[in-house]
Amino acid sequence: MDQEHAAPHHERILIVDFGSQVTQLIARRLREDGIYCEIHPYTKVDHAFVQDYGPKGIILSGGPNSVTSADRPNVQGLLHFGTPVLGICYGQQVMVAELGGDVEVSGEREFGRADVSAKASSALFDGVWEEGSAYQVWMSHGDRVVSLPEGFTTIGVSENAPYAAIADESRHFYGVQFHPEVVHTLDGAKLLSNFTRKICGLSGDWTMAAFREEMIGKIRAQVGDGKVICGLSGGVDSSVAAVLLHEAIGDQLTCVFVDTGLMRHNEGREVVDLFRGNYNIPLIHVEAEDLFLGELEGVSDPEKKRKIIGRLFVEIFEKEAKKVEGARFLAQGTLYPDVIESVSATGGPSVTIKSHHNVGGLPERMGLDLVEPLRELFKDEVRALGREIGLPDVFVSRHPFPGPGLAIRLPGEITKESADLLRKADKIYLDAIREEGLYDEIWQAFSVLLPVRTVGVMGDARTYDRVLALRAVTSTDGMTADTYPFTHDFLSRVSTKIINNCQGIGRVVYDITSKPPGTIEWE
Repeated sequence: MDQEHAAPHHERILIVDFGSQVTQLIARRLREDGIYCEIHPYTKVDHAFVQDYGPKGIILSGGPNSVTSADRPNVQGLLHFGTPVLGICYGQQVMVAELGGDVEVSGEREFGRADVSAKASSALFDGVWEEGSAYQVWMSHGDRVVSLPEGFTTIGVSENAPYAAIADESRHFYGVQFHPEVVHTLDGAKLLSNFTRKICGLSGDWTMAAFREEMIGKIRAQVGDGKVICGLSGGVDSSVAAVLLHEAIGDQLTCVFVDTGLMRHNEGREVVDLFRGNYNIPLIHVEAEDLFLGELEGVSDPEKKRKIIGRLFVEIFEKEAKKVEGARFLAQGTLYPDVIESVSATGGPSVTIKSHHNVGGLPERMGLDLVEPLRELFKDEVRALGREIGLPDVFVSRHPFPGPGLAIRLPGEITKESADLLRKADKIYLDAIREEGLYDEIWQAFSVLLPVRTVGVMGDARTYDRVLALRAVTSTDGMTADTYPFTHDFLSRVSTKIINNCQGIGRVVYDITSKPPGTIEWE
């Protein structure tokens, strides 16, 4: 990420990414504790970068590489700034190797839960782990440290990692073989807080109130007297971005809301009422249901659906945006995970599981500059910002909704009748979840109307109706997910209500597939 550092007035931690699948979780744990941090791939971090960034501490992430390989990623002199350093998993190993210790491929690997015994007192353990006691952590490593550099001592051991935690207290260097950022390390967040607050001396000045004030100033400085166009979907990200932009530049902002006819129940009206009514934000509302459903007629391949919807959205958005005289900027609800994932630790491409629906390509086509007021934030921070700026909770806490909308919750061919039927059933399901007080416990809940018919009996008549699949998952970031454990009684009641009220649905099933191996959405 060759970007200007986002928060120059905040104390900051630099997270050097070596390619771990959970590096984002390090940043999330720190942000939750009020510590500003950024993730940058090791390929971009050199001496000049660190001097410019000015971190109060450095965290070296885990990664898939072996320190024993000849072409291993290294720390490129990051240990010689006089700055506290915490190495996690691969980060610990590469720090040890750089400073003169030894690492080898272990015949006894550790993956999953393990117990680490605290063998000595340390600033890293202060007030969290006591010497002589054992604590649950999460391990994921094949290599292990076998000898320490000069100045280091062992402060924690596990069954297969004799140097599970190490420290050079005088230089403020620390290394752990386990992953404190994952929830399975029960005290992991507290250990990270010890590093940032007690060892690095940060006070924790990262708040949404401060971010709001700073970002308003940045938006005004970037935009000046120019006009901004914002694509509004009604989701959390675009809603928060739009309100923040309007607070900063007022009527210089125009929002474009393209109603595809594939929204949730009454969602289009709610979006228009909120932004045009409550906030008085200039809003172009394009009702395009007939166009989208017409183009999707007869299409069943999910990738083709996405491409059609994306193309139509871009065409409509571009046409409407051109009507805004003097528009110079395009606003997007890009989040920090999008920024991180756009640059892998090795610089290589990521595998496309399924294409994403957004306004990509519009800035180049229209000659507009991008305004991305949320690009420093994780999803939970966007929700916190939404509450800070006064968005109604019904918008702030709304479950994620895919860009292509109900099109990817209708496997097979899409018709207006099937979309309306799915909307009705989905509302019954979500209303039931809210009535049980479960909505905020669930990351995402939705219904999928399958292109399958099954035999049933209603009264004395035979039926041959559609199957509806219910889905609900818990997650912290959407990268992994577990099915929500509804009671059998709840699912039975919801099923009965849907079948009784949604003519055309004769069977209801519950999807219990985790991610991985499944994805959260069905298409």
